[in-house]
Amino acid sequence: MNRILLLVSVLLFSFASIANAQLNIGLVDMRAALFSSNAAKEFTENMVSKYKQQDLEVRAVGEDGQKLELRLKNDAAIMSDNERSKLASDLEAKIQEYKYLKSKLDKALAEKRQEFLNDSKPKIDQAINELVKEEKLDLLMPREAALFAKEKMDLTEKFIEKLNKLNK
Repeated sequence: MNRILLLVSVLLFSFASIANAQLNIGLVDMRAALFSSNAAKEFTENMVSKYKQQDLEVRAVGEDGQKLELRLKNDAAIMSDNERSKLASDLEAKIQEYKYLKSKLDKALAEKRQEFLNDSKPKIDQAINELVKEEKLDLLMPREAALFAKEKMDLTEKFIEKLNKLNK
Protein backbone atom coordinates (compact mmCIF):
# COMPACT_ATOMS: atom_id res chain seq x y z
CA MET A 1 0.00 0.00 0.00
CA ASN A 2 2.86 2.36 0.88
CA ARG A 3 4.45 1.69 -2.50
CA ILE A 4 1.27 2.69 -4.34
CA LEU A 5 0.95 5.83 -2.23
CA LEU A 6 4.61 6.65 -2.89
CA LEU A 7 4.18 6.04 -6.64
CA VAL A 8 1.07 8.26 -6.78
CA SER A 9 2.91 11.00 -4.86
CA VAL A 10 5.89 10.86 -7.24
CA LEU A 11 3.57 11.02 -10.27
CA LEU A 12 1.67 13.99 -8.82
CA PHE A 13 4.90 15.89 -8.18
CA SER A 14 6.14 15.04 -11.69
CA PHE A 15 2.97 16.38 -13.29
CA ALA A 16 3.09 19.47 -11.09
CA SER A 17 6.64 20.27 -12.19
CA ILE A 18 5.70 19.75 -15.85
CA ALA A 19 2.71 22.03 -15.44
CA ASN A 20 4.91 24.73 -13.90
CA ALA A 21 7.45 24.58 -16.73
CA GLN A 22 6.84 27.61 -18.91
CA LEU A 23 6.73 26.93 -22.64
CA ASN A 24 7.41 29.91 -24.84
CA ILE A 25 5.08 29.51 -27.82
CA GLY A 26 4.77 31.74 -30.86
CA LEU A 27 2.31 31.80 -33.72
CA VAL A 28 2.82 32.98 -37.30
CA ASP A 29 0.20 33.40 -39.99
CA MET A 30 2.38 32.03 -42.77
CA ARG A 31 -0.01 32.88 -45.60
CA ALA A 32 -0.37 36.49 -44.49
CA ALA A 33 3.38 36.75 -43.88
CA LEU A 34 4.31 35.39 -47.29
CA PHE A 35 1.90 37.56 -49.21
CA SER A 36 2.60 40.67 -47.13
CA SER A 37 6.34 40.57 -47.57
CA ASN A 38 8.03 43.04 -49.88
CA ALA A 39 9.27 40.18 -52.08
CA ALA A 40 5.71 38.90 -52.55
CA LYS A 41 4.42 42.37 -53.37
CA GLU A 42 7.20 42.82 -55.93
CA PHE A 43 6.47 39.36 -57.36
CA THR A 44 2.77 40.21 -57.68
CA GLU A 45 3.52 43.49 -59.44
CA ASN A 46 5.86 41.71 -61.86
CA MET A 47 3.28 39.03 -62.60
CA VAL A 48 0.54 41.60 -63.19
CA SER A 49 2.69 43.53 -65.64
CA LYS A 50 4.14 40.42 -67.32
CA TYR A 51 0.79 38.69 -67.84
CA LYS A 52 -1.40 41.76 -68.31
CA GLN A 53 -1.72 41.28 -72.07
CA GLN A 54 -2.69 37.62 -71.71
CA ASP A 55 -5.22 38.50 -69.02
CA LEU A 56 -6.74 41.19 -71.25
CA GLU A 57 -6.95 38.67 -74.10
CA VAL A 58 -8.74 36.14 -71.88
CA ARG A 59 -11.18 38.79 -70.71
CA ALA A 60 -11.85 39.98 -74.26
CA VAL A 61 -12.62 36.45 -75.46
CA GLY A 62 -14.90 35.97 -72.43
CA GLU A 63 -16.75 39.19 -73.18
CA ASP A 64 -17.12 38.22 -76.85
CA GLY A 65 -18.56 34.90 -75.74
CA GLN A 66 -21.02 36.62 -73.42
CA LYS A 67 -22.14 38.92 -76.24
CA LEU A 68 -22.70 35.95 -78.55
CA GLU A 69 -24.62 34.13 -75.83
CA LEU A 70 -26.80 37.18 -75.16
CA ARG A 71 -27.45 37.66 -78.87
CA LEU A 72 -28.36 34.00 -79.27
CA LYS A 73 -30.69 34.21 -76.28
CA ASN A 74 -32.40 37.43 -77.32
CA ASP A 75 -32.56 37.03 -81.11
CA ALA A 76 -32.97 33.26 -81.50
CA ALA A 77 -36.69 33.60 -82.21
CA ILE A 78 -36.18 35.92 -85.20
CA MET A 79 -33.14 34.14 -86.66
CA SER A 80 -33.16 31.56 -89.37
CA ASP A 81 -32.01 28.05 -88.54
CA ASN A 82 -28.74 28.67 -90.39
CA GLU A 83 -28.05 31.91 -88.48
CA ARG A 84 -28.90 30.29 -85.14
CA SER A 85 -26.72 27.28 -85.95
CA LYS A 86 -23.82 29.50 -87.05
CA LEU A 87 -24.14 31.66 -83.92
CA ALA A 88 -24.27 28.58 -81.67
CA SER A 89 -21.18 27.22 -83.43
CA ASP A 90 -19.39 30.56 -82.99
CA LEU A 91 -20.36 30.61 -79.33
CA GLU A 92 -19.01 27.08 -78.81
CA ALA A 93 -15.73 28.10 -80.50
CA LYS A 94 -15.45 31.16 -78.20
CA ILE A 95 -16.09 28.99 -75.16
CA GLN A 96 -13.35 26.58 -76.21
CA GLU A 97 -10.96 29.44 -76.95
CA TYR A 98 -11.73 31.02 -73.57
CA LYS A 99 -11.14 27.74 -71.73
CA TYR A 100 -7.86 27.19 -73.56
CA LEU A 101 -6.53 30.71 -72.95
CA LYS A 102 -7.68 30.74 -69.32
CA SER A 103 -6.10 27.34 -68.68
CA LYS A 104 -2.85 28.45 -70.30
CA LEU A 105 -2.74 31.63 -68.20
CA ASP A 106 -3.64 29.83 -64.98
CA LYS A 107 -0.93 27.23 -65.61
CA ALA A 108 1.72 29.89 -66.26
CA LEU A 109 0.75 31.79 -63.12
CA ALA A 110 0.73 28.62 -61.01
CA GLU A 111 4.21 27.70 -62.26
CA LYS A 112 5.55 31.18 -61.47
CA ARG A 113 3.89 31.11 -58.03
CA GLN A 114 5.46 27.73 -57.27
CA GLU A 115 8.82 29.00 -58.49
CA PHE A 116 8.51 31.99 -56.14
CA LEU A 117 7.64 29.74 -53.20
CA ASN A 118 10.56 27.41 -53.97
CA ASP A 119 12.94 30.37 -54.20
CA SER A 120 11.54 31.79 -50.94
CA LYS A 121 11.87 28.57 -48.93
CA PRO A 122 15.49 29.07 -47.76
CA LYS A 123 14.73 32.63 -46.64
CA ILE A 124 11.56 31.50 -44.89
CA ASP A 125 13.51 28.82 -43.04
CA GLN A 126 16.19 31.33 -42.09
CA ALA A 127 13.59 33.83 -40.86
CA ILE A 128 11.93 31.10 -38.78
CA ASN A 129 15.26 30.13 -37.20
CA GLU A 130 16.12 33.75 -36.43
CA LEU A 131 12.68 34.38 -34.94
CA VAL A 132 12.88 31.26 -32.76
CA LYS A 133 16.32 32.28 -31.46
CA GLU A 134 15.44 35.94 -30.96
CA GLU A 135 12.18 35.24 -29.13
CA LYS A 136 13.62 32.18 -27.30
CA LEU A 137 10.72 30.05 -28.50
CA ASP A 138 10.18 26.44 -27.54
CA LEU A 139 7.48 26.06 -30.16
CA LEU A 140 6.48 28.03 -33.27
CA MET A 141 3.18 27.07 -34.84
CA PRO A 142 1.05 28.25 -37.73
CA ARG A 143 -1.59 30.72 -36.55
CA GLU A 144 -4.28 28.63 -38.24
CA ALA A 145 -3.55 25.71 -35.90
CA ALA A 146 -4.57 27.64 -32.79
CA LEU A 147 -8.20 27.82 -31.75
CA PHE A 148 -7.37 30.56 -29.27
CA ALA A 149 -4.23 32.52 -28.54
CA LYS A 150 -3.40 35.75 -26.82
CA GLU A 151 -2.44 38.54 -29.19
CA LYS A 152 1.10 38.70 -27.79
CA MET A 153 1.73 35.18 -29.11
CA ASP A 154 1.19 36.26 -32.72
CA LEU A 155 4.62 36.99 -34.18
CA THR A 156 3.50 37.45 -37.78
CA GLU A 157 4.64 41.09 -38.00
CA LYS A 158 8.10 40.26 -36.65
CA PHE A 159 8.31 37.38 -39.11
CA ILE A 160 7.41 39.71 -42.00
CA GLU A 161 10.12 42.15 -40.87
CA LYS A 162 12.68 39.33 -40.87
CA LEU A 163 11.60 38.19 -44.36
CA ASN A 164 11.86 41.74 -45.64
CA LYS A 165 15.38 42.13 -44.23
CA LEU A 166 16.47 38.86 -45.83
CA ASN A 167 15.07 39.90 -49.21
CA LYS A 168 16.99 43.16 -49.46
